[in-house]
Amino acid sequence: MINVLIVEDSKISREAFERQLESSPDYFVIASIENAANAEIACMRNKIDLVLMDVCTADNESGLIAAAKIKKHYPRVRIIIMTSMPEYSFLQKAKESGCDSFWYKEQGDISLTAICDRTMRGEFLWPDKAPVVMIGLARSDEFTERELDVIRALAQGNRYEEIAESLFMSVNTVKYHVKNILQKTGFHSTIQLVAEVVEKRLILPKY
Repeated sequence: MINVLIVEDSKISREAFERQLESSPDYFVIASIENAANAEIACMRNKIDLVLMDVCTADNESGLIAAAKIKKHYPRVRIIIMTSMPEYSFLQKAKESGCDSFWYKEQGDISLTAICDRTMRGEFLWPDKAPVVMIGLARSDEFTERELDVIRALAQGNRYEEIAESLFMSVNTVKYHVKNILQKTGFHSTIQLVAEVVEKRLILPKY
């Protein structure tokens, strides 16, 4: 029997995951919580084999940070990080946190039980890229990594001078990237750009 910890802030999703796993004779949901800050405590108090961890949980607690802590102290525990958001940095950050697999809840082409089965058999399942969303006239996969860095800095409220310093480039280079981004998207201002990328969840300012 595989003991599972579910960390998901949506009550509807938690209950749906519980039903799916409990329909299998191989899984037992030992705990189901909404806040990633309590995940390590749950692993300490229970024999957990598998954690289903949402990226963004209750009280703005990060599942990525919680996953890294669990992997540090309980390396044998398998962790599947989950999200419904196309935030471009989540895939890399989940790998850096030591997660075993990554599952897009809405866009994935594999079921929850299937990714659990395969992860517990020792596979590491990762999508090739984040889901594509439209940002104005541009597809999200049309931005370069440097352009995404600039967009994130703008979303965090940084001025051009601050962006240049943090990204080790000149102010003119920042302006060059912003000009290209606005041309791709068809927006007339960075305010429109930031509003769109945050609404579409391509960029989450706090991540």
